[in-house]
Amino acid sequence: MRVKFAVAGVLALSLLATACGSSGDDESPETTPKAQGKVELSFWSWAPNIEKIVAKWNASHPDVHVTFSQQANGDDLATKILTASKAGNAPDVFQAEYQVLPTYISNNAVADIAKEAGDLKSRFADGVWSQVTLGGDAVYAIPQDSGPMMYYYRADLFEKYGLKVPTTWDEFAQQAEILHKKDPKKYLTNFSAADAGWFTGLAQQAGASWWSPSGDTWKVAVNDEATRKVAGFWSGLVQKDLIDKQPSYTPKWNKALADGTLLSWPSAVWGPGVLAANAPKTAGKWKIAPLPQWAAGENKTGSWGGSATAVSAGSKNKAAAAAFAAWLNTDSEATTDLVKESAVYPAATSAQTGPALQSAPEFFSNQPDFYTVAGQIAGTAQGFTFGPNVNVTYSAYKDAFAKAIASGGAFDGALDQMQTSTVDDMKKNGFKVS
Repeated sequence: MRVKFAVAGVLALSLLATACGSSGDDESPETTPKAQGKVELSFWSWAPNIEKIVAKWNASHPDVHVTFSQQANGDDLATKILTASKAGNAPDVFQAEYQVLPTYISNNAVADIAKEAGDLKSRFADGVWSQVTLGGDAVYAIPQDSGPMMYYYRADLFEKYGLKVPTTWDEFAQQAEILHKKDPKKYLTNFSAADAGWFTGLAQQAGASWWSPSGDTWKVAVNDEATRKVAGFWSGLVQKDLIDKQPSYTPKWNKALADGTLLSWPSAVWGPGVLAANAPKTAGKWKIAPLPQWAAGENKTGSWGGSATAVSAGSKNKAAAAAFAAWLNTDSEATTDLVKESAVYPAATSAQTGPALQSAPEFFSNQPDFYTVAGQIAGTAQGFTFGPNVNVTYSAYKDAFAKAIASGGAFDGALDQMQTSTVDDMKKNGFKVS
């Protein structure tokens, strides 16, 4: 990459030097290093109620005090972090979306905490861990929550129309056609030109690799073969009017979920909250299954959303900051609280079968094994490296795919526009692109 990455200096002790944790769990990571006097850390996050978990850290770690500051999420926080980092007053620890992490890295805003992370890699699915390493040996954050994608469907309406839960995308297309012939006013799902993250997750499942760093050079292939396969599949369904073309998260889309116009939704593990808010009267009528696969017998999924806990490159207490980040995301009591208090789906695999996820979401009372199924799916998430200008790529997606849908054309041109916009922006900002 065009700038040198920040690397944590020589630290007093690694996280794995001593065993301690607020829960007493022998699987908890080793935490605070020895320090001269009391260490003060600042922590920025948008997760609701996370200050309650911070308070537990402070109560059990008197030598390292964390002061929490609630933040907005998304682009607002990213801009604030980058501005604070350049000014030399960034927080010691902060929440970072996976897709934004490469931007922080290229701007020298996060530290490499590989030494402090030790063997924490074993606590996470490979696909999740790869998002904090960019495929290399450096570790730029500790995964906090993940968004494995799965298939939500109206079980009652599938039965009514004699539909089969698709296990492959070919079967998905077949079921879409069967449904639309039986009732032209119904659609199996919609294609949303407004959801770049959704499309990215589907491309991940197919094996896409949009960005690949090698030394100081980036290979960019947003329009690679895997992504063209995904785009071509959905383009065919749209052009045949077998799925709805309206964007998600609009009043019309909400109504379609609520009244049964849309019978399914390829989404992520956080889907129950969306359905409960927008289609509350359909509670107990939905179920989940793995995403349809590209080849029979495969078992892969992509991710939509998720974040990690990063340590600022400018922190004067990187060892303690990394210890807190590890505790927050791997300690059994802390991860249980993250689920209960902050309503996140934990990235740590042990937490995905923890006490907070023993019962299904209330909206899915008809599927008691909801989180068992979700945990099995989460372990199949494919690795994916985001690039330093995801915002540009996502903006190009929304513009190019919206135009493609409006014109009734194929999606190949939209992918090429995403590729061109991404590469041009990276070159403009000084990145070497192959």
